Amino acid sequence: MRYRKLGKSGLKVSEISLGSWLTYGGYVEKKNAVDSIHKAYDLGINFFDTANVYERGEAEKVVGEALNTYSRDSYVLATKVFWPMGSGPNDRGLSRKHVFEQLHASLKRLNTDYVDIYYCHRFDPETPVEETLRTIDDMVRQGKILYAGVSEWTAVQMAEALAVADKYLLDRIVVNQPVYNMFNRYIEKEVIPLGEQKGIGQVVFSPLAQGLLSGKYTSISDIPADSRAAKLEGMRNGITEEKIAKVGQLDGIAKELGISVAQLALAWILRQPNVASALVGASRPEQVEENAKASGIELSSDVIDKIESILA
Repeated sequence: MRYRKLGKSGLKVSEISLGSWLTYGGYVEKKNAVDSIHKAYDLGINFFDTANVYERGEAEKVVGEALNTYSRDSYVLATKVFWPMGSGPNDRGLSRKHVFEQLHASLKRLNTDYVDIYYCHRFDPETPVEETLRTIDDMVRQGKILYAGVSEWTAVQMAEALAVADKYLLDRIVVNQPVYNMFNRYIEKEVIPLGEQKGIGQVVFSPLAQGLLSGKYTSISDIPADSRAAKLEGMRNGITEEKIAKVGQLDGIAKELGISVAQLALAWILRQPNVASALVGASRPEQVEENAKASGIELSSDVIDKIESILA
């Protein structure tokens, strides 16, 4: 496993990280979830991601229980705040009250004194950026958060946050977590250039397009019964025959290189220096092992050109 610095910070994270969205605490059996986390750790993955909203805290409990087997200083742990955690008017967003209360609730579920990264899970137009950043800065000073991050913020929103942080001498965000894969490349236009300029690293989620780039789908009329698309409502929306055909062509390139199409897709993402880590999900330890092998694979310019011609 190779490691990269997270933005301009001194923190090093594994090129492949393990997430728990739509998996742990939900449709994945707890034993498989725990075994997957242990397999990831054994393979050198030191970066684990969750969120308070994933199964309303259940994912945090699973992740926390599994990681408590190891020394706290040996891994990097991230969680998030924004989405509703109750029916009350203050049970959502990025207000000082919600951020403060949800951080402490997450720490309790994770059974830890601090999180390495705390993400603002989305931008909150109803709360001043200064209020949110000052709250996070207070928690950083208390040692409960080490690094501040955001998820799916636009380049303009992140630039505003950096300006506010610099004006009031608050802790700056060092990481953004956007969606990024061969079929969703919106961050290449503005987000990555801002990250490179301002020192914000990208930790990308859905790198395999919710399993589409794993090569498991051969037709929209033949969805494997054990796949997420079969078990989770709405997951089929991004699967089309055109994309499946492109994955078939990509699989041909992967076979020539002696790797899987999933490893090819992950290596393609890691060609971006501003990407610190590709965040994968796994319902079985074997999936973690295969994805982890993408770390260190370097694609030649000829291979990248072939990939681009297919994606175009």
